[in-house]
Amino acid sequence: MSIQWYPGHMNAAKKKAAEQMENTDLVIEVLDARLPEASCNPMVEELRLFRQRPCLKILNKVDLADPAATAAWSAYYNAQEGVTAYAMTTKKPADVAKIPDLCQSLAPHRGVPTKPLRIMIMGIPNVGKSTLMNALLKKKVAKVGDEPAVTKMQQKLYLGKNIILVDTPGMLWPKIALASDGLMLAASHAIGSNALIEEEVAVFLAETLLERYPQLLTARYGFKTEGMDGIAVVEGVAARRGFRQKGGDLDFEKASHIFLQDYRTGTLGRISLETPESRAIRLAQHEAEAKAKAEKAAAIAAEKAANYARGKRGS
Repeated sequence: MSIQWYPGHMNAAKKKAAEQMENTDLVIEVLDARLPEASCNPMVEELRLFRQRPCLKILNKVDLADPAATAAWSAYYNAQEGVTAYAMTTKKPADVAKIPDLCQSLAPHRGVPTKPLRIMIMGIPNVGKSTLMNALLKKKVAKVGDEPAVTKMQQKLYLGKNIILVDTPGMLWPKIALASDGLMLAASHAIGSNALIEEEVAVFLAETLLERYPQLLTARYGFKTEGMDGIAVVEGVAARRGFRQKGGDLDFEKASHIFLQDYRTGTLGRISLETPESRAIRLAQHEAEAKAKAEKAAAIAAEKAANYARGKRGS
């Protein structure tokens, strides 16, 4: 399944963000620590690089992610010019309290009464931007909800006298190139439920966990994973939890929903769906597939042209 979700308000939000970027000193991009690159909006990178703005990449929900994978991602981002990575959770006030100083270090020429530090907070839906805003300001200024894309409009707020924060709506991008990215985003609840089929997302997640964290499946659900595929895992969840339809068949839909909830809430354990290494492999595979597809299309076009030329000569 190829998942795409780009509601109309996101296009308007991109235009507004592009206008605001000119008057921004620093971008805070909030990422999901479990899938940092899949949750990294290429439009954010495009906008900030055009204006040459530094970026604090916050790996949020770090309490749900695999610590080893988070360390690898932090090193990956810190090696990039103008970027600082910060792994944290909004559940810890001490983590949130470090953000102003990190921002100041990325834009040392700003942050005084005559030149306040202007920060734009960006990211995809449901990564915790609004929760972060509320935690930074120590009051509820942004609406928080379980469903993605709760924030629909930009708002400007002051963090003390010398820092201005601009909160932006969660934005995805018009076309998600890697199918696995769409499925990771869907599994992590960054995509509206109307744009996906939970059963297919659950099977993808199960296959990923079979490859990376089979021991967590056994610990949570009590079955051995040897010889299983993704469908068998979800069926195993249904059997263990007693999810059955009228007539006795396993309730695959309910099991899929509960399985996804167990991942999203951290009940399954600390899980990362990608690492820098696995990301590089996926990108290489995608490029190889795209190249093969282009070569096949070119061959078909050449054959059609040759057939047309032979037909013209024959007439």
